[in-house]
Amino acid sequence: MKITDVETFVVATPPPHRGGRVWIFVKLTADNGIHGYGEVYQVPFHPLTVARMIEDFGETYAVGEDPFQIERLWRRAYYGEGYERLVAHQHPDHAVLGVLSALEMACWDIVGKALEQPIYNLLGGRYHDRLRSYTYLHPDPDQRPRRSPFTDPEQAAASATACVEQGFTAVKFDPLIDVMGNKDPREPPLDRLDNAEAVVRSVREAVGGRCDILIGTHGQTTTSGAVRFARRVEQFDPLWFEEPVPPENVDEMARVARHTTIPVATGERLATKYEFRLLLEQQAAAILQPALGRVGGILEAKKIAGMAEAHYAQIAPHLYCGPIELAANIQLDTCSPNFLIQESIGRLDGFHAEILERPFEWEDGFIIPPAAPGLGVELDETVARAHAYPPQ
Repeated sequence: MKITDVETFVVATPPPHRGGRVWIFVKLTADNGIHGYGEVYQVPFHPLTVARMIEDFGETYAVGEDPFQIERLWRRAYYGEGYERLVAHQHPDHAVLGVLSALEMACWDIVGKALEQPIYNLLGGRYHDRLRSYTYLHPDPDQRPRRSPFTDPEQAAASATACVEQGFTAVKFDPLIDVMGNKDPREPPLDRLDNAEAVVRSVREAVGGRCDILIGTHGQTTTSGAVRFARRVEQFDPLWFEEPVPPENVDEMARVARHTTIPVATGERLATKYEFRLLLEQQAAAILQPALGRVGGILEAKKIAGMAEAHYAQIAPHLYCGPIELAANIQLDTCSPNFLIQESIGRLDGFHAEILERPFEWEDGFIIPPAAPGLGVELDETVARAHAYPPQ
């Protein structure tokens, strides 16, 4: 079997744009007609440029190759073979790894379909029959003026209660989001700390013991600011403290971890086993959140999950994009004993369901892993083309 064709889909999502405003998919087709899908997560270039990058990489490293030889394809692309061997990447570059991740997913999808098996059966088997999921708190779209459940204690409680009533047993929010800058991490002022503590308290009082609290910050504070905030909210027993500081300085993240009883979670902005290795060795995080559309794909994420297992760390794959990356996450989650919880976009309905030929199965706060071969889902290409970017 050889890969013969690379096609991209750049999709403009409709409002409210949950999961991002643009999703980028790739479709690889083999000479026997079997096709597979992959998805890129936030490559930092214009969406149409990213599509061209996927086509270029696909033509260079995938076309003419056997989709079963995933390790070989991955290493050729990562180490920079091709282009007359003039370029050696060999670095966790987000652009290269995002594109490579999408191609790798698509290869796995082809392999699973060729063998008539879901990918998780090829990576150890179905360990989990159900996958616990969580969602971000979202504002009430009908409320005017709209109040953020991240920073408004009353709205946070109402939104969390609504999620529990839908079946969720965990919710995530960023009570320090208004501290976020676009440059260096900041020391949160006292009034912001007071308000953030009030938000967390309000959610805990609203949901009691029915729901875990996931504090999903975005690396916007200094180490000292993160420690000060963590000490305030430890009493509310959050399940994790996500990216308490920017992920680029593992030593400082480890310092936060040493000063709080709240488990530290991180990983969406990291790529390859090499960056996660340092995180585990420094004991900087107890919960790893690889984004499979950036980290290097399914096999790379499985290697990271194995490394985490040896350190008694758990995985909770990140998701803020489209349903193809989620399908890859589900395959990894299902076969990983140290899976903790899966990020989802609400109940995986809305456009996440509309763009698939058959939506994910979600019930009572859990995702049910599909038994279909490959990724277990099929992109509805008619819907994808009808929402082509840029929107008309």
